[in-house]
Amino acid sequence: MRTIRPASSLASVSLRPRPRTTFICHACIRSLGKRYASTSAPTGSAIEAPEIYDVVCVGGGPAGLSLLSALRSSKVTSGLKVALVEGQDLSRTRTWQLPRDQFSNRVSSLTPASVGFLKDIGAWKHIDTARVQAYDEMQVWDGITGSNISFDWPTGSTSKTIAYMCENLNLTRGLLAHLDELGGFTLLDNSRVEKIETGEEYSFSSADNSLNLTGWPIVQLSSGKQLAARLLVGADGANSPVRTFAGIESRGWDYERHGVVATISLEGLELDLSDFSNTVPGGAGKATRTAYQRFLPTGPVALLPMPGPFATLVWSTLPSHAALLKSLSPTDFVAMVNAAFRLSHVDLAYLHTLSSGQLEEVSWREKHTAFDVAKIPARATGVQDGTVQSFPLRMRNADTYTGERVALVGDAAHTTHPLAGQGLNQGQLDIQSLARTITYAVEHGQDIGAQLSLESYNAERYAANNLMLGVVDKIHKLYATSFAPVVALRSLGLGAVNQLGPLKRFFMEQAAGTGKRL
Repeated sequence: MRTIRPASSLASVSLRPRPRTTFICHACIRSLGKRYASTSAPTGSAIEAPEIYDVVCVGGGPAGLSLLSALRSSKVTSGLKVALVEGQDLSRTRTWQLPRDQFSNRVSSLTPASVGFLKDIGAWKHIDTARVQAYDEMQVWDGITGSNISFDWPTGSTSKTIAYMCENLNLTRGLLAHLDELGGFTLLDNSRVEKIETGEEYSFSSADNSLNLTGWPIVQLSSGKQLAARLLVGADGANSPVRTFAGIESRGWDYERHGVVATISLEGLELDLSDFSNTVPGGAGKATRTAYQRFLPTGPVALLPMPGPFATLVWSTLPSHAALLKSLSPTDFVAMVNAAFRLSHVDLAYLHTLSSGQLEEVSWREKHTAFDVAKIPARATGVQDGTVQSFPLRMRNADTYTGERVALVGDAAHTTHPLAGQGLNQGQLDIQSLARTITYAVEHGQDIGAQLSLESYNAERYAANNLMLGVVDKIHKLYATSFAPVVALRSLGLGAVNQLGPLKRFFMEQAAGTGKRL
């Protein structure tokens, strides 16, 4: 994935509709394979014919694995020849396992809608639900004024779960297990994409037959293998080589913030190792709990529940603050986590100027600070070794999600601030939409890679994702200021939403993915 054609050489990659290519059935390709291997290119040099696939997906994360699971589990699309390309060794994912009292620091919030999709395609049964925690309430408040909103379902509501906290590796391992169970796909892991070229450079002919791949993406791997894709799907992250090949721009900005993540242990909660099978009716976790989020001028800080006495921390803050937090001793780091939910933003600003000694300073300041114990998370008591890490935060959105024989999903198409916990869920909605689009094309005898066939996917997901990105971006900017008039207005707004039951329920249903789509 290091050698992608430079922008100057992408002139031949046109997003305009191309002439319809001749359909090549797989039986013919197999019978003529030996002839192709010995034929010559127009230049006279021998070229090995690429392997032909209906769908080639680059990227073995949750998005790519979910797409292949959806296609292989459908009666309509199970006959497609599909391949997955991933640069890392997925055998490590297959064998991933942690003790019951340890959790990964890369955790995602899955909405009930996303979990429902995983159940529909048969993948959820492979997820270790003992390591998944549901929550049905969220406390959110302003770090300057203290104005708060309690996102909790009204009495008698049929909706109970806002989201499920699930480790990313738990999800990808389950999806891999599901694909292994289904079979019928080609997995090319531990294989880097060296370059992607268009089919004009791959015309194979002899006296009595020809193979026309004009306009088809040809993916060349580090192993030397070449794949020709009727549809090439980019599920390959924010720096997508597939997007670069298609000549699609991705626009946005950096937030000049870093997200600090860690696995935290909390007091007052016990870990029952004897019965991890006691899951809630929704299919995950032991007992539903509460998530907490406080908006500070430097960025929001959240504690999201995991099974037992554990929670995952996501703290968006300045890069210099993130560097300090990672340098602290475990006791000082835990003290800073407690301070983030209890002390004023002025106290926190001072604590970030200290290179050590936060534990003593926080203990003293807490004695002289009033806070409502009922509205804050349980006190942090420890941090799991090796889980304190950080990553830069940015917002990006591709100009389009499709090109001729190319579709982008997940982070390859869009990235967002984690404050709403919707990044992975947006990717899952992409997968559902693209799978429906491919299914429709197969049912109606259309070319699944033609841009006209892909237009419904682009139309549906671009508008929805653009709206979500805009909302999250505005929330971040609204709370990233300490300008007094803005602070007063946002506090008034929080209080109003908290008092208006129908409006608050609407926001909760949108967050859970169970309400009517905007």
